[in-house]
Amino acid sequence: MGDYTSLKVLDRFKWLFQKLHIDYEVMRKILQLKLTMDARRMPTVFNGSKVKKEGNQFVKSLWLYVLYGLILLTPFLFLGDQFIFSVSIMFSVLMFILMTSMVSDYSAVLLDIRDKNILHTKPISTRTLNAAKIAHILIYMFLLTGSFVIIPLVVSIIRHGITFALIFAIEIILISCLVVVLTAFVYLFILRFFSGEKLKDIINYVQIILSIAVMIGYQLVIRSFDIINLDITYTYAWWHLLLPPIWFGAPFELFLNNNLSPHIIIMTIFALLAPILSIVIYICLMSAFERNLAKLASDSNRKKMKSRKLAKFWSNVLCRTKEERTFYMFSSLMMTQERDVKLKIYPQIGMAFIIPFIFLFNELRDRPLEEVAAGNTYMIIYFSLIMIPTVIHMLKFSGTYKGQWIFRAAPIHNESSIYSGTLKACIINYFIPVFLVLSVLFGWLFSIRILPDLFVVLLVAIAITLVSYIILNGEVYPFSNSHEHTRDISSLKVFGGMLVIGLFVIVHLILSKIPFGLYVYMLLLIIGILIGWKKTFPRNIKKEAIR
Repeated sequence: MGDYTSLKVLDRFKWLFQKLHIDYEVMRKILQLKLTMDARRMPTVFNGSKVKKEGNQFVKSLWLYVLYGLILLTPFLFLGDQFIFSVSIMFSVLMFILMTSMVSDYSAVLLDIRDKNILHTKPISTRTLNAAKIAHILIYMFLLTGSFVIIPLVVSIIRHGITFALIFAIEIILISCLVVVLTAFVYLFILRFFSGEKLKDIINYVQIILSIAVMIGYQLVIRSFDIINLDITYTYAWWHLLLPPIWFGAPFELFLNNNLSPHIIIMTIFALLAPILSIVIYICLMSAFERNLAKLASDSNRKKMKSRKLAKFWSNVLCRTKEERTFYMFSSLMMTQERDVKLKIYPQIGMAFIIPFIFLFNELRDRPLEEVAAGNTYMIIYFSLIMIPTVIHMLKFSGTYKGQWIFRAAPIHNESSIYSGTLKACIINYFIPVFLVLSVLFGWLFSIRILPDLFVVLLVAIAITLVSYIILNGEVYPFSNSHEHTRDISSLKVFGGMLVIGLFVIVHLILSKIPFGLYVYMLLLIIGILIGWKKTFPRNIKKEAIR
């Protein structure tokens, strides 16, 4: 096993772990093993390619976060010397990225109990095991965060000096720790009151709530400042003490602008003490967390007795062959019952639902309700479609991917039914619920005049689903790859899918200004979907014999 740089850095804090009664040498050995296993992922065929992918794919994908940092954070460094505004917005974006990454990618690690059978039979304390788990997550969080802030950090030295950059670097570390521990606290609270299968379901819904809460928090931070003629003013209110991004903006005001206001000093103390206290409290609660974590193993084999009548109804309505109906039912069960799939997709659904309302509230803040209702603000419902490229991409992955052999072994006459049935199930299970709720609320707000527009949006969603499948998935069997592969591709392809949505929006806006243009667009979309579906999923294609 290699001696990783992250472990050498961790060695410098050996004294801290020992003071916390953690067996550092054992913890280091566990971490070394986990990092070695991470580096050996994805050694075989991926995404239809015969080329082996060597090394740690997460580390290789960090360049994308460097690009995000350049685009999302760096511009705020040029907003002047009122640091509490620019830095608070920067840290809002950063916390949003970290929290969503923690919820969607690292919760499975935080809640992992698969090593119990090996490590818990050895004379290793629970405190040491939990410390190794948290350190494992923090190493990757620091890599992600470091990639995200490396360019802004360099620019901050040039723009504001070494003192600014030093405070910035310290707060990045504090924020990373706070995000990890806060997520753990949420799960600890749930673990305290629920058990078994019910707990696992609740965790999925908590992930949606966390995603929505982070987005709302970001909006609250923006609302804390008034921008009038490009002059930014900040007026303190008591509820700002509930917004961590503003805490982390306060030290810059205190040390660089010599702002000695009581609220600035209080928020600076919060920024320093909250992450440290949260880590100390979590370490004290490690034993309770581990005891409650054992509940995840309970009732794991209990079968859900949910009604499948609705899925059966839609399969009969939407699917033309028995094979396609079979794969529709199979995909529906995977989407609604496999937690590894829901773990990745549910946060995307939550974001797709909340983003249109955030833009709507922004409009209502600046204009009266009657004026908004009379305009075309309802077009923001297109933001709910941004989930589609990501969700379609995620359909390739599963925690039970080793069962993919069944696709080759089963007597399937038309392999296209696998893909078409899965996409139809995806539309019904994931997009339609969000779209129906948004349509009812938007219809109530903007009146029934927007019904043709809503129908066009539905048709565009189906078209985007088809385009996303062609671009992102190709002929890869659904649920046939490990979730370890999710980082390897394709953020650029997903981003490209979002650009395609923008093109559909532009066409919609233009044709809506032309008499009967919307209905012509509607007809063209229906024809395009029928032709595209037929060309993409042709019928009566015999599967090749297995060699």
